[in-house]
Amino acid sequence: MLKISRAAFVERGLPLVLCVCVVIADQLSKGFIVRHFPVPDGSVIRDVFNNGVLQIIHVRNDVIAFSLGSSLPALVRPALFVGLPLAVLFLLVIYYFKSNDWTRLQRWAIAGIVGGGVGNIIDRIFPPGGRIGVVDFISVRFYGIFGFERWPTFNVADSAVVVCVILWVVAIFCGGVKQGSDE
Repeated sequence: MLKISRAAFVERGLPLVLCVCVVIADQLSKGFIVRHFPVPDGSVIRDVFNNGVLQIIHVRNDVIAFSLGSSLPALVRPALFVGLPLAVLFLLVIYYFKSNDWTRLQRWAIAGIVGGGVGNIIDRIFPPGGRIGVVDFISVRFYGIFGFERWPTFNVADSAVVVCVILWVVAIFCGGVKQGSDE
């Protein structure tokens, strides 16, 4: 049986609070949009600052980021959009607990990535309001950068994944890997 010290348990277990918080925040925000604006028609629900920069819009994304996979047959999509992410998240969680190489910051970043992944997988397995697709509702003006007048609409889970991946990469390059091992 694997024996782990209390300190190591706290170091590995505590970041999972972030994972749970991301899933809860993501699902609550999506539930609010679905409950109060049930028809995902892509029209502006609210212009947050009345200047077109940040808008709330209810859309459903039945593919993945940047419409990748839109040309795939409908029967292939569940395997790629649910099965593959579940397998990756499963392997990531196993590596998270078995590896002694990650710093505290890297563990927090991975927990945020897992939380975001779980939030979007929940939408794919249990479509909110019975309509297929991940609920996206945040639309940000991007001023033509990378050819986007508006960044593709996203949600809390997407934000957590992007922010935590950036944080994880920065932590790897700036902090390296942890030296020594946990008990």
